[in-house]
Amino acid sequence: MKLARDPSELDVMVMPNLYGDIVSDLCAGLIGGLGLTSSGNIGQGVAVFEAVHGSAPDIAGKNLANPTALLLSALMMLDKMNMEAKATMIRNAVFDVYRDGKHITGDVGGKATCTDFVSAIIDKLE
Repeated sequence: MKLARDPSELDVMVMPNLYGDIVSDLCAGLIGGLGLTSSGNIGQGVAVFEAVHGSAPDIAGKNLANPTALLLSALMMLDKMNMEAKATMIRNAVFDVYRDGKHITGDVGGKATCTDFVSAIIDKLE
């Protein structure tokens, strides 16, 4: 309940996979949807990073998917690999594109395609 009321009170949550799946779905709702939610499962000597959402077969091949969750998951992986500077540079570009609001995908209120969104991020990096 605390997570839903004021997520800023929490920093790190540790739990088994099943509960992590439930909590990640709750968090996705808090921030705008599954297309924005990154995930990392970190164990002893191993780590797996993935977007929380499923495959979205209804929009497959239509250039409509929001790649944010996958990008943020990849950035979590770069952080884990001690490549924080690269991750921060890309993360800032992603956030800048959202702040600009011109190239965001339909699931978050925009009209951009996946390609438009990614191209805007690349432009911020150049």
